[in-house]
Amino acid sequence: MASTDSGSSVSAPHRSGDLFHAGLAVALLLGVWSVGGLEVTTGKVSLIEAVNGSTVLLPCNYHSCIGIKNLFFKWTFRNNGSEQALCEGNIPAEKIEPTYSISHDRVTFVGSSTTSNISILLWNITFEDEGQYICFARNPKEKNRNHSAVLTLRVVDQMKEVDNTLTVLIVSVLGGVIGLVVIIMVIKALVVHFLLKDDEKNKECLVTSSGNDNTENGLSGAKADNKGTPKA
Repeated sequence: MASTDSGSSVSAPHRSGDLFHAGLAVALLLGVWSVGGLEVTTGKVSLIEAVNGSTVLLPCNYHSCIGIKNLFFKWTFRNNGSEQALCEGNIPAEKIEPTYSISHDRVTFVGSSTTSNISILLWNITFEDEGQYICFARNPKEKNRNHSAVLTLRVVDQMKEVDNTLTVLIVSVLGGVIGLVVIIMVIKALVVHFLLKDDEKNKECLVTSSGNDNTENGLSGAKADNKGTPKA
């Protein structure tokens, strides 16, 4: 007689179900990890134009919903395939100021962990400083995943002058139109005011004249009534 292995037939669905739940849990954990992970940004502008000989701020901020511990960061300069170290440091924990080292004589670190800021200043820039600046950070709490943001610096002789002629013309025309409308409204208000005054004067004159007429009519009637009856 053939025998059936009921235990194996029952355990197979259980195993597949366990694998499904395990996979779902891993996917959820990865999703939460990616959402709460470290983010590095250089702001809304990825290109900065600066005048030759000036000082420029290279901004970089970090953010992590799961927190940081021994966050490593560094700045590098990339141009024509070569990469040069500018600054690197470490932030032990949230709100603890970083320790850092500078590798460039015209770079100053101006960041602070209280504002999640790891920005630097580049002094007395030249045309040779034109290129890409990479802000890099690594958080051990994320299994040392790497994060970076790129900022491009363009050095110019002088900043472009913006022609505001059209803007000034539009503003002048709008100002003239608004002023004309205000003058018309003032004149209209004065005219209406004087017309109302004239109407009131005319009404007063009409009332006075009608009162006088009634009085005269009444007096003449009274005189007529007071006359005696003529004798026969």
